Amino acid sequence: MKLKYFFVSLVFIGALSCDKNDDADYEFVQVATPQLMSKTTFRSSVEVIAPKTIEEPGKIYVYQDYIFVGDVHSGIHIIDNSDPKSPKAIKFIQIPGNEDISVKDNFLYADSATDLVVFDISDINNVSIIEQLEDVFNVYNYDIPVEAEAVDYGKFDFDDDIIVGWTLTTERRKKVDNTIDKALDDGVVLSAGAESTTGTGGSLARFQIVDNYLYTVGNYEMAIFNIQNLAEPVLSNTQYAGWNIETMFQAEGYLYLGSTNGMYIYNLVNPSSPEFVSDFKHWEGCDPVVVDGDYAYLTLRGGNLCGQLESVLEVIDISDKTNPTLAARYNLENPYGLGIKNDMLYVCDGTAGLKLFERETSEDLRLVNSLKDIQAKDVIPLEKSLIMIGEKTLYQYEYIENNIGLISSYILN
Repeated sequence: MKLKYFFVSLVFIGALSCDKNDDADYEFVQVATPQLMSKTTFRSSVEVIAPKTIEEPGKIYVYQDYIFVGDVHSGIHIIDNSDPKSPKAIKFIQIPGNEDISVKDNFLYADSATDLVVFDISDINNVSIIEQLEDVFNVYNYDIPVEAEAVDYGKFDFDDDIIVGWTLTTERRKKVDNTIDKALDDGVVLSAGAESTTGTGGSLARFQIVDNYLYTVGNYEMAIFNIQNLAEPVLSNTQYAGWNIETMFQAEGYLYLGSTNGMYIYNLVNPSSPEFVSDFKHWEGCDPVVVDGDYAYLTLRGGNLCGQLESVLEVIDISDKTNPTLAARYNLENPYGLGIKNDMLYVCDGTAGLKLFERETSEDLRLVNSLKDIQAKDVIPLEKSLIMIGEKTLYQYEYIENNIGLISSYILN
């Protein structure tokens, strides 16, 4: 009898030992699974409707007397700004999966997840869709939740499905280092006559129009469209652009791409195939960039999922495009977009408000004013006024020496 209990004890101890070893090889991870919609259903939902409540304000864009405000991944709100003291919402262009737009000569180009959609806005009260280029963008890292430690694409069909959201679940899995990065290594794509008139975007833009070309950038890929025939854009080229690209700015024949770990410079000598010139590396952080002359200005937002703890404004000397160098660095609190007008640099410092820096020289900046009672996300310095978006409010300011004066604040609802 004692021998029997001895063997039972050994089996029990062995089982515990195996469980312990097994537990050491497993962990609980947050797994993201895509919510899917057929491409046919997705594409049929693009339409122009009456003004509606904005859900999540995104980027801003200005064309003539109109301000276009992005509703993240949902579409574009058109604001009539013919009277800046009293802007008025007039239309909503429903574009699922939308992140960015650009406008030239009354043709509006917008991304809709994998597609490029073209609208005729010559009659703003009768906006119409005139073209849809299908499957020109790779966006299958689209909006993966930052909490996700792994991605399970399940029944996702690249040809027939669109990812419209994600479901997060906690699963017990065998330990694998760098789960999402490994998916990339294994080939899973995770998921940007009359005188011509082009609109103006903010520093968070991923679209830029230069002459007869529309340049768009996604997480790692640049897509270039020939828009010589504005109504019928043609995809000229797609090419690798860098890694974790977030923004794009164009100036004097160059494209400047802001990524989470640096700034990439491309020349437009051959406009259909931008050529890599150099990059400027920095620690990891969210990174919009603007350029004026021989200097680039970029913000790095830390203290969150973007990267490191520090938040700064960096001034980069780009007089030698092949060798950009750090010229100066200034501490910030919570920076997002920025813009330049003459000798003033306007920096959206998030919850810390809008900061105005006077450029005593291109690299020597002096803080002359700070609007602390607002939230600032991105800014567009126009010739006669400054347009800014923060939270759910669209602000417009007039220029005053070393300062700005409020023209209007329009609640986006």
